Amino acid sequence: MKVGVVGASGYVGGELVRLLLQHPKVELTVATSKRHEGEYLFRVHPGLRGISDMRFAGYDAEKVKSAADVVFTALPHGESTRFVPELAEGGLRVIDMSADFRLKDAEAYKTWYGYTHPATELLDRFVYAIPELNRDRIRQTRLAASPGCMAITTILAIAPLLMDHSLGLDAEHVVVDVKVGSSGSGGKPSTSTHFSERFGVVRPYKATGHRHSAEIEQALAEFSGTNTRISMSAHAVNMVRGILSTCHLFVDEVPESVALWKAYRKAYEGSFFVRLVRDKEGPFRLPDPKMLVGSNFCDVGFELETRTLRIVALGATDNLMKGAAGNAVQTMNLMCGFEESEGLRYAPLHPV
Repeated sequence: MKVGVVGASGYVGGELVRLLLQHPKVELTVATSKRHEGEYLFRVHPGLRGISDMRFAGYDAEKVKSAADVVFTALPHGESTRFVPELAEGGLRVIDMSADFRLKDAEAYKTWYGYTHPATELLDRFVYAIPELNRDRIRQTRLAASPGCMAITTILAIAPLLMDHSLGLDAEHVVVDVKVGSSGSGGKPSTSTHFSERFGVVRPYKATGHRHSAEIEQALAEFSGTNTRISMSAHAVNMVRGILSTCHLFVDEVPESVALWKAYRKAYEGSFFVRLVRDKEGPFRLPDPKMLVGSNFCDVGFELETRTLRIVALGATDNLMKGAAGNAVQTMNLMCGFEESEGLRYAPLHPV
């Protein structure tokens, strides 16, 4: 299977290139970058030195369509709508990494992203791709929208609990606190991401109204059949890779912990990349993104608090892997009929 990456010079694009170059079932045939056209991939992604002598190409739709069967578009929000329609109509399988095709309601793009969507006819054709929750739909589609990193980490942490209606969760009042590493800001520097400003922080940067709330609510409604209201706050923290999503769910009566175990196991039976972490000993008793760097795993866990009628559900990922490129390659595997974990069975790095 021949694959291409449009927008391959950013962090997510680079991670896609790294995974695809080592994938046993595909051949990376084109990687585009407007800014780095003609340069070797390893000049931008130095970890690829000795792995590939490929150069970045400029974007040419006809060349991309002739060179690839599957295309990943790793472009900024609002940019994918300029490229995806032509690629999609050309018959390619397309996996978009931006937010441009995640939401089904065209009006929501005005609210959350501040623009009028120019390709609304494609919104219903894209499948919001979380393999652990809708792998059958992914297998049948040619167009997939890969979730945002904070969104997928949160959804995997709480979807099984909302899917089990016997738990009696208050779906209208779900509080989500997310902490994310600096690579989540992308590779383009700014004042807030400059080293002297970013190092050492625990910085609330979107205490209310985070735009990932829209896709989380949409996905949870689809997977659980329950309209969910998310109150989300995001913090930049002092790490490069990783996301920890701490989710507070409220109930009229706190269930036994075995009920939550059953809910997670039922939802994720046969899902290699979701691990339930709730240990009684050691320093890593609950999900911790430090234990996931370089891997496609999402660790989920929970605690119960009877006094406040609260369930605390936690999700942790490497934001560039399960939060982005890894999940997209997993999606490609399903779309192309490969084994779901093909090219992704990397153990996390430790220590880092």
